[in-house]
Amino acid sequence: MTDLLVTGGAVLTADAADTYIPDGAVAIEGGRIVAMGTASELGARYRAAPTLDARGCLVMPGMVNAHAHSAMTLFRGRADDVDLQVFLERLVAAESAVLTAEVVRIAVRLALAESIRAGVTTAMDMYWFPEAGLAAAAEAGFRLVTGPTFMDVPGPPDGLDFAARLRLAPASLGRSTTRCVTPHSAYTLAPEQLLAVAELAREHDALLHIHAAENAVEVASVRARYGRRPVELLHDLGLLRPGTLLAHAVCLTDEEIALIAASGAGVAHCPVSNLKLASGVAPLPELLAAGVPVGLGTDGAVSANALDLFGPIRAAATLHRVTPGAAPDPTLIGARASVRMATVDGARAIGIGALTGSIELGKAADLVVLDLNRPHLTPRHDPWSMLAYAAGPADVRDTVIDGRIVMRDRRLLTIDEGAAIEELNALAATLPNPSGRPNRDPEMNDTPPTRASEVAP
Repeated sequence: MTDLLVTGGAVLTADAADTYIPDGAVAIEGGRIVAMGTASELGARYRAAPTLDARGCLVMPGMVNAHAHSAMTLFRGRADDVDLQVFLERLVAAESAVLTAEVVRIAVRLALAESIRAGVTTAMDMYWFPEAGLAAAAEAGFRLVTGPTFMDVPGPPDGLDFAARLRLAPASLGRSTTRCVTPHSAYTLAPEQLLAVAELAREHDALLHIHAAENAVEVASVRARYGRRPVELLHDLGLLRPGTLLAHAVCLTDEEIALIAASGAGVAHCPVSNLKLASGVAPLPELLAAGVPVGLGTDGAVSANALDLFGPIRAAATLHRVTPGAAPDPTLIGARASVRMATVDGARAIGIGALTGSIELGKAADLVVLDLNRPHLTPRHDPWSMLAYAAGPADVRDTVIDGRIVMRDRRLLTIDEGAAIEELNALAATLPNPSGRPNRDPEMNDTPPTRASEVAP
């Protein structure tokens, strides 16, 4: 007897050998994968088990969003067609006006509904009121990796300064099953503050998640202040180590790539967000060639607007093939590598590769069932190609996290989706528009796009 048998579908494991079982099954007990094999073999062993019928479907690992700001769903569409610096100015102003723990809980709940629908089962998150995000994730049965956030500002949203946040952080860390601290960046924290957060991470054996080298303005700003580029500074301070995740890593030198590779740190590649904000294109082929663990992230729902990983998968698989000054190369990155970055390699990049990211014995039962009976997924020559170049969130039929079915037949089982949408729309209607005037229509943003100022972030 076992808790659940997912059976009859083609199983793409994403293990080290990229094992593929055309007519496969996965047995789950106590939230863990206890057996996998052919449908006939496991069907005979687990005759009385509750089943999830995956015939005509693809069973794949749950996807890992390596960099997100989940509660930013509240501000989606309010800072479009601007660069990073203007984006940040608008966002901070909006956050300061409305954020509370309850607002974050409501916004994260909607983000989790969107993520589960898209086959995302884990997200590495950075935002204010992490306890509220963790509470929403616990209710939804979602794996949210997050922890206290640090910026050298007395708000938003709670008025606490850096010292107070640091003092209260251990209590926050105790609420998470996977401990994590999230210092924002080297341009919002001074070196001594970064050192204090790094010591906190070491003391509590926590992962460390930080923005780094997202665009040229950031790099120039940090270099002007401290005489070193962001990654160089983090290296000199000892923050580059296994368990550190660098979000974005767009503007890197060859020397910095070597530093990251030697340190064991991971990178969250966010190609859709980086393109939308015109931040640049990360040197993904070089990072992979150096052996850096790389995962795919969406960033927030303001900077990339969507929280599914199919867009980043497709962008990562294709974006790097045409580079100015180099001959086009259609073999760079490709389907298999990009799908692995959204699953097993993403889990490894954020520091939880032993727990999730692939369908393997002993790992958490985080599975996604994609309905292949769709015109754009026919015929089924290559599952990697299909996932990278054709599939989308609407193809996800079932989502399983820690052995629990959280979406079945496209119906969410742990989140009242209608109530989540209604609550967030009610909050959005109270927001001032980016110009500061009352928002006449919460669905409209009548402020024209703005160019970045010369002021560094």
